[in-house]
Amino acid sequence: MKHSKVVPTLALLSATLFWACAAAAQQALPTAERKLQLSAFGAVSGVFTGLEGGKNFAITAGGDFGLPPWHGIRPTIEIRGRYPTDHGLIDSQKDILGGGRVDFLLNHRLRPYGDFLFGRGQMNYGLNGYIFGNNVYSLTTTYIDDGGIGFDYSLNSRLAIKVDAQLERWGSAPTSTGRIYTSVGTAGLVYYFNFDRRHR
Repeated sequence: MKHSKVVPTLALLSATLFWACAAAAQQALPTAERKLQLSAFGAVSGVFTGLEGGKNFAITAGGDFGLPPWHGIRPTIEIRGRYPTDHGLIDSQKDILGGGRVDFLLNHRLRPYGDFLFGRGQMNYGLNGYIFGNNVYSLTTTYIDDGGIGFDYSLNSRLAIKVDAQLERWGSAPTSTGRIYTSVGTAGLVYYFNFDRRHR
């Protein structure tokens, strides 16, 4: 599949997931689920940078502010950042993104979601830089569009396992098209803050 078709495909998959999960989640939610929700997560990520087969290993961290659920879904505001611990042979990438997320409240444990994020990123190249055309690049800073899907699986009232996949479009890069598409797979833990103990 061409990269230009991947973002629309992700959007279509997210929309399909949205309607399927919303239909399955029309059950009554417990009182605790009707509140605002604040959480933070830490994870590790495998990154395919999209530039000549470049790969990174990275740390990803972020937070989510969930609004009250509506008809089995929870609108959420998310911010996340990624920093490479393994810079790879071709390039390394770091970024910070923010935007919207939709959680599908299927049951008390499984929470699939889709997100659409925007932000800024920086690519650093090897010790000798990256040669493209007649230029040698040492770093590139640009905007990023991101779409992804994933799920949180609750272990208890405070902790959950997170697994997701993101596709990032970097708006400027030393390539013939002037951009690259980065694939990121992430796994980690989520911590839910509990500010109201009466419902626990």
